[in-house]
Amino acid sequence: MNEPKNPPGGEEPAGERLEISSRVAIPLAEIELIPMRASGPGGQNVNKVSTAIHLRFDIAASTLPEFYKQRLLTLRDRRLNRDGVIVIKAQTRRSQEGNRDDALERLAEMIRAVAVTQKKRVPTRPTRASKKRRLDAKVRRGKTKTLRGKVDPD
Repeated sequence: MNEPKNPPGGEEPAGERLEISSRVAIPLAEIELIPMRASGPGGQNVNKVSTAIHLRFDIAASTLPEFYKQRLLTLRDRRLNRDGVIVIKAQTRRSQEGNRDDALERLAEMIRAVAVTQKKRVPTRPTRASKKRRLDAKVRRGKTKTLRGKVDPD
């Protein structure tokens, strides 16, 4: 049985896109959505209805800016295969439409995450007062321990 590339009733108009940010959007034509049967419990319905969605997104062939492509390809994520294709399986919802929306949102979140640049960590040094407090505490602790020793019967 040949399954359609996009879910039934999911023929997107030419202008429909997945919004990543105010400036970046992916045309839904670049995202391959394949309906399949969900695994796990679900009674009779799980064997009859293709509610799970298998999303495939080829990074190199997409219209994403180079900045996003480079960052996505360097990710160490199990959802990214060697060919540079992001594969997301959504099957938590009961309806195909819900799983489709979930898969698209997870793809958008993954792309948004690579756009955030981490701040460079500036190493800090302990203050003079904190060093003094630490050393004083060590001296107090040492005195307490020496008092625990054996008493000389002088």
